[in-house]
Amino acid sequence: MRVPPLLAARERAGLYRTPGEYCCEWAAANAGKFATSPQSEINFAYHIDAALYARFLRGLAERKGVRRIEGKIAEVRKAADTGYIESLVLQSGEVIPGDFFIDCTGFRGLLIEQALHTGFEDWSHWLLCDRAVAVQAESLKPPDPYTSAIAHEAGWRWVIPLQHRVGSGVVYCSRYMSDETARDKLMQSIEDKAIRPPFFLRFQPGRRRRAWNKNCVAFGLASGFIEPLESTSIHMIVTGVTRFMQLFPFDGVRQSLVDRYNEEARAEIEHIRDFVVLHYHATERDDTPFWRHCRSLEIPDSLACRMRLFREAAHAWQRDGELFRVDSWVAVMLGQGIVPQHYHPAARTLSDSELANVMNGIRAQVSRTVADLPSHDAFVREYCRANSDVWETR
Repeated sequence: MRVPPLLAARERAGLYRTPGEYCCEWAAANAGKFATSPQSEINFAYHIDAALYARFLRGLAERKGVRRIEGKIAEVRKAADTGYIESLVLQSGEVIPGDFFIDCTGFRGLLIEQALHTGFEDWSHWLLCDRAVAVQAESLKPPDPYTSAIAHEAGWRWVIPLQHRVGSGVVYCSRYMSDETARDKLMQSIEDKAIRPPFFLRFQPGRRRRAWNKNCVAFGLASGFIEPLESTSIHMIVTGVTRFMQLFPFDGVRQSLVDRYNEEARAEIEHIRDFVVLHYHATERDDTPFWRHCRSLEIPDSLACRMRLFREAAHAWQRDGELFRVDSWVAVMLGQGIVPQHYHPAARTLSDSELANVMNGIRAQVSRTVADLPSHDAFVREYCRANSDVWETR
């Protein structure tokens, strides 16, 4: 990593190290180790089978009294005076009335968009990737304790290990890569036998202009989508549900509730958008038209402000409730080659020897923590080994 001139002296004094040496998560992943407990110092996320997770949530809801009616929506009936949704008509002819409706119909947005015409804010000028091709393969080795995200000439590809299979995919911009090329790249990259043929996904980055409109709120893909890079979709479903519970219209829809919900939803997804755009824009690659396009983007003002603050003053910040914290912003900006021109003034409060003691203490604590951890495979087998039915090919 390039070191700014103002840090050169401290590098000569032996104080400069790579950021990963002070990061317990990086050190544990690098060593193939993991564990969690109430005393754990490691931040982590789950690798989960989305289909199994959906099955689990469905069972949980039905045991709580939720009734599931399966069918395709043929018509959405609205009140003539208010435009509120009154009922759904299924292809079977069954009519399902309701006071309030939650749209989980994916990109189509059958209620929030096709019925209520909410509008969509397109972000494809910032987020060029609009397609993905994915495949599931056999898992023939212990799973790695991390997701791999590997850049290619027109986007990136993922490798996500589970206990019973490995999910792989190629995300790409259709302006710079064909479907056939993306599929070939994917199949050449997988190490094990594919369980089923690869499947394609198309998406448009952006958000609904209002996640809550009249007596309908949209969750998941119906409310908007950025892209898969930071795997934020389930998180935003959870926060959307939580937000709706906090602002639940017990006595009917009030505009104050709607406005508050929409403002919080907008701020959340724009924050995530900026973080993902950062990965593409802050690149030193110029070897393909795709990456040259990313480097030349006119980025959102909110992201430009964060980048200037870090580059000019080594200052990273976060608002309350933001998903990506200071350490995430620092990791990506440093990793993508954004190096501060000056060190943060807080460092002046310590002499070189005092700073060395603090930093060496952090590194030593990280080393001790990681040394005491079991291997990731041993932890999974002991703590959360999947039941035998999960291993069946689906």
